[in-house]
Amino acid sequence: MTPKDVQILLVEDDPKDAKLTIHALREENLANNLQVARDGEEALDYLFCQGEFAGRGLEHLPQLVLLDLKLPKVDGLEVLRTLKGDPRTKTIPVVVLTSSREENDLVASYKLGVNAYVQKPVDFDSFRQAVKQLGLFWLVVNEPPPASSVRF
Repeated sequence: MTPKDVQILLVEDDPKDAKLTIHALREENLANNLQVARDGEEALDYLFCQGEFAGRGLEHLPQLVLLDLKLPKVDGLEVLRTLKGDPRTKTIPVVVLTSSREENDLVASYKLGVNAYVQKPVDFDSFRQAVKQLGLFWLVVNEPPPASSVRF
């Protein structure tokens, strides 16, 4: 897979949740072009072509970021703040997919520009359905801004 092929950046530190999310997306043929970041620092490195991703071109951004909030190294709110604060990445749809039930996280996410906030359902089937619906909406139904509207 080349960097330009990545449609989804999944930022998830819990291997079980990552596996379940990937499985749900694959059931709808939406996970063929997926990059997983295990912490916030790795997500920012990927998005801004730093560290181990220094050779990747910034013009090849994901079409969707699925972002957990409780992450090691750099938390999800800081990833969101950085992503939405940069003109090169602010139009990327970001869906917070988290187990956090804290109202402060919800409010802070929307203040920082999140496109959607989804609490991870505890039930396996409900979680799988939620992820499928997210993937279908953001990658199939939603009309993103044209690539030409984003300047590098």
